[in-house]
Amino acid sequence: MFVEGEAVLGLSVGLSEEVVLGRDPACTVPLPSDDVSRRHARILPDGGGHLVVDLGSTNGTWVNGREIEAHRLAGGDRVRVGAFVATYVAAGDATGRHLEELARLARKDPLTGLPNRRALEEELSRAVARALRAGTPLSALVLDVDRFKQVNDRHGHAAGDAVLAAVAARAAAALRAGDLLARIGGEEFAVLLPGAELARAAEAAERIRACIAAEPIAAGGAALTVTVSLGCAVLLPDDTDGRALLARADARLYEAKDAGRNQVR
Repeated sequence: MFVEGEAVLGLSVGLSEEVVLGRDPACTVPLPSDDVSRRHARILPDGGGHLVVDLGSTNGTWVNGREIEAHRLAGGDRVRVGAFVATYVAAGDATGRHLEELARLARKDPLTGLPNRRALEEELSRAVARALRAGTPLSALVLDVDRFKQVNDRHGHAAGDAVLAAVAARAAAALRAGDLLARIGGEEFAVLLPGAELARAAEAAERIRACIAAEPIAAGGAALTVTVSLGCAVLLPDDTDGRALLARADARLYEAKDAGRNQVR
């Protein structure tokens, strides 16, 4: 589990298969920092435990403050790769379970129960790496509740919270099991669609839009008609990370807003 490094802080990484750490987006765990080599280190199963091996990195791989070429990990070992530090937790370690629970709570939106922005950004990084390695498509949606400020102003913030919770539930019901829906701030949500080309992403976005608009939402003692606008984008061959993908989806969202809301672009 990573305990230092903002981009991956709190991230728990399974070690059933080899894990490669590095700056390259195609690594199992991309670490976006200039002090990390493109392929910096790898951790691989070794007997009943795990071995960390430096891959000829410029700044070295360090375990418990000592630079290593290869090292068999023991519970509690701290592995440093550039500005990122991970603690090795052996299977069944109670401390590891506690850390994982804290990390889970730090990545959960308390109102909707969805993953939050940090969780989305971490999964986006991994999803982009998988898509680039496998040559498979990856699409993203960004959606925003139309005229949400009016809900808060006219019916109160409790009603606004009820609307957000209902929007989250209806959007989740319109998605596949492997898709990720997250609340990324205020009335804005994002969806990652692994394996989906742009046309399939647009279909998913339309399902979400229709599901939310189909029936009023009970909130603040009223039945409120709620709509959302959505923007869709697909990962391009020259994308190096997920930021450009989300930026394109966000730009399409604003096209939908400008075109009159309650639509997909």
